[in-house]
Amino acid sequence: MKFFVDTADIDAIRELHALGMVDGVTTNPSLILKSGRDIHEVTKEICDLVDGPVSAEVIALDYDSMVREGSKLAEIADNIAIKVPLTWDGLKACKHFADQGQMVNVTLCFSANQALLAAKAGATFISPFIGRLDDLNLDGMDLIADIRQIYDNYGFETQILAASIRNANHMSDAAKIGADVATAPPAVIHAMANHVLTDKGLDAFVADAKKAGIKIV
Repeated sequence: MKFFVDTADIDAIRELHALGMVDGVTTNPSLILKSGRDIHEVTKEICDLVDGPVSAEVIALDYDSMVREGSKLAEIADNIAIKVPLTWDGLKACKHFADQGQMVNVTLCFSANQALLAAKAGATFISPFIGRLDDLNLDGMDLIADIRQIYDNYGFETQILAASIRNANHMSDAAKIGADVATAPPAVIHAMANHVLTDKGLDAFVADAKKAGIKIV
């Protein structure tokens, strides 16, 4: 499963990238706002740092404006994936850009039917939002499983990009189901390394090393 980092924080991306933990980056208007930087400037810096897809989202709601904004975003770098919402106009924009050979990430997916439409429209990535479904007492992983089954049934090449990841369990669950990609905040990726038994074991090893007077260097 590929790891995309869901942030516009350059320092956080750089740290994870150095460890080989970044296959791509996803951004959205909320993350750009949090960065406090111009969208073109910060997106260009991310694209220069990361070889994989960098999702940059349009803010328009109608087809013509989405095409204009998406075309402008695509000029930033060759590894831009234009991010469009899963609306009818968004699907039209997806088809437009896919026909041009441009990567497209269709976002805000909450149903298998929506995912099927995005695949038919040529989406490179479909972004089902796990956490927001969980917030409604629905199981976001059920949606990932449904999309996986449909795409496998018909050989769709659209990649399932598990989004709205809230915790480390979401990451492992998405991997077990077969999501192609998971995009998560840096803190969640860091949390994947944590386990109370690892900490407990290390405490015991350190204590015993001191008692034994062990010195390696």
